[in-house]
Formats: sequence, C-alpha cells, structure tokens
Amino acid sequence: MNQILRSLSVYVESLKTPIIRNRLLFTLLVLVIFRLIAHIPVPGVNLTLLRSFFDQNQFLSLLDIFSGGTLANFSIAALGLNPYINASILFQLLGLVVPQLEELSKEGEYGRAKINQYTRIATIPIAIIQSFGMYGILRSQNIISELSLFTLIALVLSMVAGTMVMVFLGELINLFGVGNGISMIIFAGIISRLPLGIIQTFSISDFSNPQTAFNLIIFVAIALALVVGIVLVEEAVIRIPVHYAKRAQTTYLPIKVNTAGVMPIIFAVSLATAPSLLGQFLSRLPQAGLAQAGLTISRLFSPDSYFYMTFYFLMVVGFTFFYTTVVFKPKDIAEELRKSGGFIPGIRPGIATEKRIKYLLYRVITIGALFLGVIAVSPSVVQKMTNITALTIGGTSVLIAVSVIIELTRKIENVVQTYNYDKLSY
Repeated sequence: MNQILRSLSVYVESLKTPIIRNRLLFTLLVLVIFRLIAHIPVPGVNLTLLRSFFDQNQFLSLLDIFSGGTLANFSIAALGLNPYINASILFQLLGLVVPQLEELSKEGEYGRAKINQYTRIATIPIAIIQSFGMYGILRSQNIISELSLFTLIALVLSMVAGTMVMVFLGELINLFGVGNGISMIIFAGIISRLPLGIIQTFSISDFSNPQTAFNLIIFVAIALALVVGIVLVEEAVIRIPVHYAKRAQTTYLPIKVNTAGVMPIIFAVSLATAPSLLGQFLSRLPQAGLAQAGLTISRLFSPDSYFYMTFYFLMVVGFTFFYTTVVFKPKDIAEELRKSGGFIPGIRPGIATEKRIKYLLYRVITIGALFLGVIAVSPSVVQKMTNITALTIGGTSVLIAVSVIIELTRKIENVVQTYNYDKLSY
C-alpha cells in the first residue's frame, strides 16, 4: 500500500513540474494519434470476418497485442511494430557473430544510434515480406478479396509506411516524451483492449451457474496474484558489495532479478507464432503431403497444447539468458571496477571478479528466466483451469503493462528529483 501511495504521489508531483507535465502531455498526444491511426482500416477488408478469425486464432491475437491493436482492425498500420521487433532480434543475434557490429555496440551513444539506424532500414524489407504473408493468410480466409497487382503493391506500401509511422511515433516519445516509445505504444494497445475484454467476459458468462461464478473468482484472484508477483520480481535486486579502498567507502552493484525485462517474451512471441502461421499456410495447399504436414504443425503449436506450452516456455527461458548476456557483460563491469579502484570483498580484481559476477548473474538469471516462462504460459494454464477465454490479455500483457508503469514511474521520479535539486541550487 505504501508503494502505491508513493507512486501516486510521484505522478501528482510530476503534474506540478513543468518539464514532466509537458512531456506527459506530448506522450499522451502521440498515443492519441496512434489510436486514431489504429482505427483507419484498409479498404476491401471484411472487418466482421476478420475479427471472428482473430477470436479463433490466439496466435494472431498475440501478434495483435504487439502491433498495438492495429492488426485486428487491419488498419493502415496493421503490422504495427512487429517488423521492427523482428529486425531488433536480427541485429541482437548478428551482434554475437559479426565483429564489426560487436565493436559498434561498444562505441556508446554513437554506436547505439548507428545500430538503431540499421535496424530501421532492415525493418522495411521485413515489413514487405510480412505484408505479403498477411495478405495471403487473409485472402485464403476470404477476408480480403483478390487484388490486382497495382492494388496489391499499394496495399503493401501502405502497410510498410504504417509500420515506419509507428516506429517514428516511438522515436518521438523517446526524444520528447516520457518512457520507452516502443513499449508505450504496445502498452497503449494492451490497455485499449482491456475494457472490451471485461465487457465480453461478463456478457457471455452465466452467473446463474455457481461453477461459472467460482471460475471467475479464481480468474480474478490469479490475475491479482500475478500482478503482485510481477511487481515483487520487478523490484527485486541482488546487491553485490563493492569496496573502494582509496575512498574508504562501500557501495553496491545491483543486479535485477528480471534483468531482461519483457524483451525475451517479445522475442519469443515473434518466433513462436511463426510455426503456426506456416502450418496454416501449408494446410491450404493442394498437395496432400504438405497439407497434412501443415495440419500436424498447427495441431502441435496450438496454444492449448502442452507441446506449444513447453516450446514457448523454453523459448522465453532461452531468450532471457541470451538477452541478459548481451546487455549485461561481467567482463566489462569487472574491468571498470578495476580501473576505478573498486573490488568485491574477498575477491581479487580482474578475472576472479569477473567469474564472481558471472556466477551471481547466472543464478539471478535462472530465477528471472523461470519467472518469465511461467508468466508466458500462464494464460493457457488459467484458461484450461477456468474455461474463461474472453479475457485474452494474459500474463504476457500484464507483465508488459506493469513493467511499463514501473519504468515510467521511475523515470518520472528521477526527473522530478533532478528538477527539485536544480531549484534548490539557485
């Protein structure tokens, strides 16, 4: 309760701080523009059939979450941020095998800016491929009519342009708003779906049946427990004592339990949906062998299958280790401590310090990876337990929403404190 009151006081204080107030208003304006774009549909699409198709396909529903809610409406930004996220995954992987990219990532702000530029460029061809793929899927379901070559090119170009507009809006939030732009857009898409999901749940639930009411109570209890668990893990850190002999002081090197944040789930979702989409495409081919293989893939990767849950869980755990080792480098930290005259009590500087940090890091990553894996598969488990499927928000979306709010609160609190210190210095 104290944490909630403290967070509320931070937001109240931020409204009194001109710089934060202006940034919050700018962020809100950009999100309003995003939601307006999300409701501008592409001509020629049967939206009724499209929404019915999405309700029956949880994979596309997950993609719709990460597109910011633009895919279900098949708006001009139907692909949303998915191509950009896939391009980010690509460059994260290339950074491990391409020495030039690895060196570029170590060049501070300039290196990050160059890699971000390459990521935006790579987003364009990925968006083109995904546009053709999405058209093929919807065409096979008679959701969109067969288009002429000129009209198809116009459709693809508009979808690619819509993706780049989403990326541009995210960059605007990074520069002039508050919070991470990409995360804020995804967060806005998740929150916009929440009221409709609650209304659908209550409208189709038969509360005269005691079992239905009991299942709904369990669902709400699990949802609240999920939020509490996410907050506790997001706030949890391990503090490694660091002593500075020359300064005669001891500080701490903090390592978060969930060091990777929501990125492993975003990466895993982007890849875990691919087999299902491939299976749906193959199942509609005239060749019997390919069609049967497509049906088998679709069955294995159905969201309610144990095979898919296991695969998704392992993907999240694997990406958690991968992403953490990319952003958190014990060798660099040990070198920085050695140069600044710091050391871990009882551990020699240099290689011994690196091994100690790596040992503690992997223990913490294991906890964070298992936590994220449980969060990722929790929607399927809860739906199996309660038979409530209307609320498709799921643990992944709750994790993103809670993480974004926590990160936003921290950034606002830091800016407010800096602003107050600056006032006192004059």
